[in-house]
Parts: sequence; structure tokens; C-alpha cells
Amino acid sequence: MKRSITLLLFFVFQGLFAQQNGLSPEDVANIKQISNAVISADGEHIAYQLLVPADPKEENVPATTHLYVYNTSNKTATPYITGYSASNIKWRPEHNSISFTTKKENDKATALYEISLQGGEAQKLYEFEGNISSYDWQANGTQLAFVSAIKDKEDNSLPYQPEIYETNLQQASAYIVDLNDASPKKLEVDGHVTSVQWSPNATNLMVSAAPSSLVDDFYTNQKIYFVDASTSKITAEVEHKGKLGAIDWSPDGKQIAFIAGEDKHDPIDGRIFIAETTGESPQILQKDFQGQFHELSWKDNKNLTVLGSEGVYSSLFNLNINDKISKVFTSPNLNITGFSVATNKHIAFTGNAAEHPRELFVLNTKNSSFNKVTDSNPWLKNKKLGKQEVVSYKAKDGLELQGILIHPLEKSGKTPLITVVHGGPEAHYDNGWLTAYSMPGQVGAANGYAVFYPNYRGSTGRGAEFAKSSQGDPAGKEFDDIIDGVDYLIANYNIDKDKVGVTGGSYGGYATAWMATRHTKRFAAGVMSVGISNNISKWGTSDIPEEMFLVHSRQRIWDDYQFYLERSPIFYADQGETPLLILHGKEDTRVDPGQSFELYRHLKTRTETPVRLVLYPGEGHGNRKATARYDFMLRMMRWFDTYLTEEAMEIPETQLELQSK
Repeated sequence: MKRSITLLLFFVFQGLFAQQNGLSPEDVANIKQISNAVISADGEHIAYQLLVPADPKEENVPATTHLYVYNTSNKTATPYITGYSASNIKWRPEHNSISFTTKKENDKATALYEISLQGGEAQKLYEFEGNISSYDWQANGTQLAFVSAIKDKEDNSLPYQPEIYETNLQQASAYIVDLNDASPKKLEVDGHVTSVQWSPNATNLMVSAAPSSLVDDFYTNQKIYFVDASTSKITAEVEHKGKLGAIDWSPDGKQIAFIAGEDKHDPIDGRIFIAETTGESPQILQKDFQGQFHELSWKDNKNLTVLGSEGVYSSLFNLNINDKISKVFTSPNLNITGFSVATNKHIAFTGNAAEHPRELFVLNTKNSSFNKVTDSNPWLKNKKLGKQEVVSYKAKDGLELQGILIHPLEKSGKTPLITVVHGGPEAHYDNGWLTAYSMPGQVGAANGYAVFYPNYRGSTGRGAEFAKSSQGDPAGKEFDDIIDGVDYLIANYNIDKDKVGVTGGSYGGYATAWMATRHTKRFAAGVMSVGISNNISKWGTSDIPEEMFLVHSRQRIWDDYQFYLERSPIFYADQGETPLLILHGKEDTRVDPGQSFELYRHLKTRTETPVRLVLYPGEGHGNRKATARYDFMLRMMRWFDTYLTEEAMEIPETQLELQSK
């Protein structure tokens, strides 16, 4: 029966959520999760951060990060900072305290604070004229190395200030300061400093820096420098070209280990290198590892603990500098997202699973036993969740691919499907928690959908060769892989081929737009977020044009304009029959909102297909604030409910009712 008031449909499905007791958009808006954990050297305490979202019906603000401490002996968690956000948490050496950065009401900039392990009020330790973006403690906890950018004084000679694009950029520098002196000394490293670390013996510092503060330089041109602490001068640098990730000193200070791209064309920082502090060429370890490394920490002078992904699964490994690797811990039902090691070999790690978002775990490496020590969303136990399954299928050319399928809570006949495409494409889905404001996941399952997460070629987690396999072929075999996955599900999981939806953000938004135009006959509804519609104009309006060239296109657009036009969704807009909801942050610099305007205008002018463009003021490349996130999920689910049900209805109304019924 056709109904014209689509808000009624929304309330009907809200009632369905309650009947099935599955996850609702409001539940997703209230999810808390652990974002980071740092174990003390003796393993007795774990400082961790709890991400707490605001009520989307009350405040449109980002989530706050609260500080808690877990006592591993008495197995209790104590809140330390809950009234404001505590960032960059570290144990201060020899002080029995936790340091963090925050900006309180009377602070001129983000400053460094400290709170005793005994509790009490946090005390300001150090404030600089610019924001302290990152820092590191010298071994005895008295000297501080930190990164900060000082704003130039404004010219008030005119009643206005024009913005000169990519000119007079604000650069961050590295400083060291003795807290007993409070006179900072600037390190002589040119460019834009991104991190700084003391050597274990406190005689040197390791600094990473890019030529400028442009995002493109951050991705493509960072270098590692060694600096003498007494003279502030550079003594050596590491010769490596490629994306740069985590870095750590060996305990004896003679080597560093770092995660980076294997070369300048590697789309991710996922390989491990060892370098001498003399600045010689680094040595790659596990060159043929068919996965991706995420984090590392020296265990002793010859061994590292590392976190790696292999396909949709993650593990902790022991990696010897002689290139021998062995698994320390793995669980097929747990996705590890970060770790911290104590001297007693206990490891604190964060992880999520199909049943819950990120929580805190403690691993005893002596017997590989582990415990989940936080339960941030106890109400989840009363929710029914759809079964989650790892699926493997072959592309048309025989390439073996993986994906993850969440089954609907209830099935009645053929099942409608929502396909969720990850961005990047240098990313991948792990077999863990897959529900968020922009990912239907268990909300889709509660509403009767199967939800599919394909890891198409060009995804990470399967080695450098696989990650590079889509380069130079945008929207080619990489997106064909997605359709091959949908066909596999249609053939084997009773999916309704006439009720397939697609959604994704960034490169996943590009895929969504491509499916809604080039392959429109295959998709009955699409929700595109911060996506690409015109590869030619995208190059000139993005903040990462060089990164796009090096790790995506591998050729310049002006060498073959026609090719890039024909790999753009606008080229096929006239044939678009897929109802498309387009969502975009107005302040996005990665994918300019003009990409969404272009596709909207093409579809609106050249077709009769339902299309709507929703802009989020104050948001960038993805929504950060509570109401904007909640609004996103409500609109996304309402769009799918409208066009993937038995009878397509009229385009949903523009207004939403944010109060629960």
C-alpha cells in the first residue's frame, strides 16, 4: 500500500526496532567506546580513554574523551577526568602520575596537565604560546619535548583579512624544555614537525617532519631526523620515501623501528623498517608479509611486538630484527585495534568484535590468556544482533576476495541487501564491530536487511602488491569486485537482486556514485557521502593531489582527460535510475563539496530520478558532531527503507523528527 507521509514509515520502523529489540539509530548515537590505552611500566595500572558522545537531541558537538585508570591487581576501573576531554595521555616517568593535554576555559592554548595516580585535581604543568599537539617525556620525567605551531600575529591595518590559499602556512616546530627552568629551546629542524621522541639515554631526539603543513606533504614527504639534544642540530636523517607511521627507539638507543610504505607508490604505511641512528638506508622486515602492520613496540634490543592484519583478521606478533616472526596472540572473533606493553610482559590492548565496539583487554603473554576488563555499553547485552559471517568469493578474473556479511534478524522470502563500500581505497574491513553513524550494520539487520562489506582489490591487509593492484584503473576492476560480491550473495544467500542498495564515504562515495550511474540497473538505492563524481575537477580541488597521483592514478589527468572523464560518475549521469541521497560536509577539503553539487546537478537536470543533496555546516570529510551524525544515520536508513521495500514511495520529506517515539 502506497503512503505519502514517509515520516509515518519511519515511526513504523522505529516500532519494528522495538519489537525485534535490535539496534536503532538512537542506540548507535549513544555508543561509548575505548579509544586508547597505555599500561604503566610495571603493569599495575592502565590509563585509558573512553569516548563519550553528546546527546544528539541536546548538543551538536564532538564526543568527549574521558580518562579512566584500571587497576590490574584489584580489577577496578576509576574515573579520573570526566568533565572535559583529556588527550595525548602518557605515564610521566618517576612521578606516579598521568599527563595529558587539554584546553580549559582560561587557557590561552592547549596545555600540558598532570593528575596524580592518587587522584585529586589535575594540575597544569606547562603552557606554551601555541597549542601543544604532541609531546614526549625524557627518561626521568623532568624534561619535555613537544610540538607546537605558533600563530602569526594578525595584520589589523585593514578592516578585513583575505585568505591567501596555500601561502604563509602555519608550521609546527619541535621544542625541549626543562620544567624546572621553563625556557623552551627550539630544535633546528626545518619544515612542519609532526612528532618528537627522546632517545632512551636522553642525549638525542628523533623528529619526523614534512616540508610544509600541507596535507599532501604529510602523506608523501615526511622524513625522520636525529637531533643532538645539547646543540639542537640535526646529526643524521633516514633516507626513505613513502608514507610514514609509528616510530619507536630501541631500548639501547642505537636503532629505530618504524612503519612506512615500502616505496612512494605504496598507498599505506604498512611495512616495518629498522634504521641505525647514523642515518643509513633502512632495512625492511617481512617484505613478503601478506598483510599490513599497524603498530610496534620494542620488547628488547632484538625483538619487537607488532600489531598486524591478515585479511579481515588481526594478531599480535613477535618480530625479531633477524626477520623471524611468530604470533603472540590472535583470535578470529576479536579485532585488535591498538596495544601497550609493560615490562612484566603484560599487554593492554583495545579491540572490538561482532558483538561490541572497542573495549579494553589485558593479555598475559606467558599463557596467552586474556580478559575483557571494560563493558562500556552494558545495555548491548539486551539487544539482538544479526549473525556476522566472513565470506570468500572470486572475482571474474579469478582473484580471491573477502568480505563480511551481517545477516538480518528476521528473514521472510528474499532478503534486501545494503552494500557498504570502504573509502581509501587504502583501507579494509576487519571482522569486528561494523556499525556506525555512516555504516548500517546491525541497524540494517534489525530492519530486515543483509549488510555486505566487501574488501575489493586495492584494499589493505593483504600485502603491498594487493594494495597496489587497483592503481591506474579507477572504478575499473576494483568496483567490478563489488558487483561480483553482490552476485555471489544473490546466488548463495537468497538476496533479492531487485533490492540491492549501496552506500559509502569518500572513495566509497565514489563507488556509490559509480554504481548509481554506470551500473544503475543493478542498484535500487544509493547513499553517497563525501564522494567523488568528477575525477578531473576533483584533482584541482582536493588537498591531496600529489598523493592521488603517487598511490592512485599513477598518471597525470592532463595526459588523458578523456579517460578520467569516462571514469567519472557524471559521465553516465544521464542513465542514472538509482534514487540517490548525497551527503557532504560543507567544510570538506579532501573531497570538495563541489563534487556532490556536480552529481546532484547532473542527475537533477538530465533525469527524473529522485535525488537529494544534504549539506552539513561545520563538518569536513565525515561528520564529527553528535546531531550531524544522528541526522546522517536517520536519513540514510529512511532512504533505504523508502526504496528497498516492497513498493518504492515518494521521495522522503526534507525534515526529520529527532525525538524518539
